[in-house]
Amino acid sequence: MVGTKTNERPGTRAVARHIRVSASKAREVLDLIRGKSYGSAAEILEFSERAVSTVVAKCLDSAVANAEHNDGIAAEELYVTACYADVGPTLKRWRPRARGRATRILKRTCHITSHRALTRTRRSVDGQNLGHRRTRSGRASGTV
Repeated sequence: MVGTKTNERPGTRAVARHIRVSASKAREVLDLIRGKSYGSAAEILEFSERAVSTVVAKCLDSAVANAEHNDGIAAEELYVTACYADVGPTLKRWRPRARGRATRILKRTCHITSHRALTRTRRSVDGQNLGHRRTRSGRASGTV
């Protein structure tokens, strides 16, 4: 009997696993595209000088293809809502040093997830209302 999972967000997602870059470097690129439309996010990734941006672009394209194929949503209507990089397994290597010693090299990996990656409207990105910003008094200060 197949049911919906209670701990999983509804929507489209794509995952790129065991990427040979540290999670902190991937997070810098993911912070650039979070909350953007698919067109502007793809443009940002295309002109980014980071090497991980090609992997993030492939993951984003995969999430868009999943949304178009599985949910029937056009790519122009989609916005990036949540994307994050988790730490993957670390490869341990050894480097020879002076006087017969050795030091450890940690080759880090990460898992890039575009979870609940795309939505039709821009208003509900990670539960935030992007149309208005709140001030300390709680009143809306206008549009973004």
